[in-house]
Amino acid sequence: MSKVMDYVPEAQGDEALYLGKLFSEMSDEQMKKFSNVYRARRKDPQTIMILCILGFLGLAGVHRFVLNQIGMGILYFFTAGLCFIGVIVDLVNYKDLTFQYNRGVAQEIKSML
Repeated sequence: MSKVMDYVPEAQGDEALYLGKLFSEMSDEQMKKFSNVYRARRKDPQTIMILCILGFLGLAGVHRFVLNQIGMGILYFFTAGLCFIGVIVDLVNYKDLTFQYNRGVAQEIKSML
């Protein structure tokens, strides 16, 4: 866990645990390369929460575009966040949405190493 805090200090909760499992299989050089790429590509949960709140101001779906879920972003945009119900659900689950995206990014980077 201390390796995670050394290389990716902004990781918290499930993300830190997941990265700890990935780091246990890597050398120090691989961890350094991984963390440089991962920190550049990961999304911050607070950013996703703010973008989700923008859904109430008429910009529904922006957070889905940022999370590379283009189809859901278009659906939210044209249906006002599924009549705001989808925006409310995403606002409650913003940490899980961000973790799923970051986990996918971590797997992609690990496979490149």
